[in-house]
Amino acid sequence: MTLDPAQLRPATRLVHGGVQRSAHGETAEALYLTSGYVYDDAEQAEATFAGTVDHYQYSRFANPTLTMLEQRLCLLEGAEECRTTATGMAAVNAALLSHLKAGDRVVASRALFGSCHWIVSTLLPKFGVETVFVDGSNLGQWRDALSRPTQLVLLETPSNPMLELVDLPAVAALAHAAGAIVVVDNVFATPLLQQPLKLGADVVVYSCTKHMDGQGRVLGGAVLGSKKWINDVLQPFIRNTGPALSPFNAWVLLKSLETLALRVDAAARTAAALADFLAEQSGVTRVWYPTRADHPQHALAAAQMSGGGTVVTFEVAGGKEGAFRVMNGFELIAVSNNLGDSKSLATHPATTTHMRIGAEERARLGISDGVIRVSIGLEDVADLKDDLRRGLVALRAGQTVLAAD
Repeated sequence: MTLDPAQLRPATRLVHGGVQRSAHGETAEALYLTSGYVYDDAEQAEATFAGTVDHYQYSRFANPTLTMLEQRLCLLEGAEECRTTATGMAAVNAALLSHLKAGDRVVASRALFGSCHWIVSTLLPKFGVETVFVDGSNLGQWRDALSRPTQLVLLETPSNPMLELVDLPAVAALAHAAGAIVVVDNVFATPLLQQPLKLGADVVVYSCTKHMDGQGRVLGGAVLGSKKWINDVLQPFIRNTGPALSPFNAWVLLKSLETLALRVDAAARTAAALADFLAEQSGVTRVWYPTRADHPQHALAAAQMSGGGTVVTFEVAGGKEGAFRVMNGFELIAVSNNLGDSKSLATHPATTTHMRIGAEERARLGISDGVIRVSIGLEDVADLKDDLRRGLVALRAGQTVLAAD
């Protein structure tokens, strides 16, 4: 390609970015299912290991299909460098453990995905890392926590599942003054709706399993940042600990990225319509969606994001029993803990994704037993409204039975 891919718009980058055609001139990206590579001679092998020539060594370190995926993600995110991993959690873990050592200090937003919360609350302290949680929307708590030297800040915005936002420029400024790098889990927003590196973040992590595949097929993760940090800090960790993404999964993700802009746009438009619909329904006590005027951080969402995303969270009357009645009443929306799929999926966070953080922590995050998280897919919006009605009819029927008893 003679055009500079960086000058192209996101949807075009998702189709053409990072393509490296072989001598065969294939249209689709090539799938390099190989574990190792051969050299022209022993001297080339020596130079490759010494780093004086550029040649693939071993697919645990790098692979041509992975390189294409990493270059495409860099173009989409506006990052200098990227490394992919086997899963999203492998990406988070690698970003943190590659940077930290015993005696370091981490400040994290309390509103994290359950496994991310476990790494901060349970794993890092085992290695002598001090960890502090703050309410992500409270700049005063960030300011207090970052008044001491700190090595890393971890946050997600919007958060899972309550769609809480963090003021990225403000927190990044506080973190950098404390000596910390800022790591942002940007899964809910996707790089199409929010680009944290432009808002002050240093590192962005993704579960590529979500929107980037978006069709429930493969696992994958990605870490993006500056060339220096990726090569000097992250790459040695990945090279020696081996959280490698398979070339096949990388190839699937490459093909999925071609339609990412179409899928995210369609799902986000439907999600916004369904959030408005749910807010008017009997039995629904509250709805969370970043672009709604009643979201407590609506103005911040407008400043940081170009859209509200594909997830709607709502609360129903009746606690866990009420939420279960609604979810069991769905006939189209599937019960699943995944998100970012072409199929709409409903999750009860209190008993699945955030069960292990405990009732007290869930209460602090506002995750009541009546909260349901719905990841909106590509179905017709009218069909999804009908299915939500079915769930709410089941809720009201249960309430009627209880009242009669």
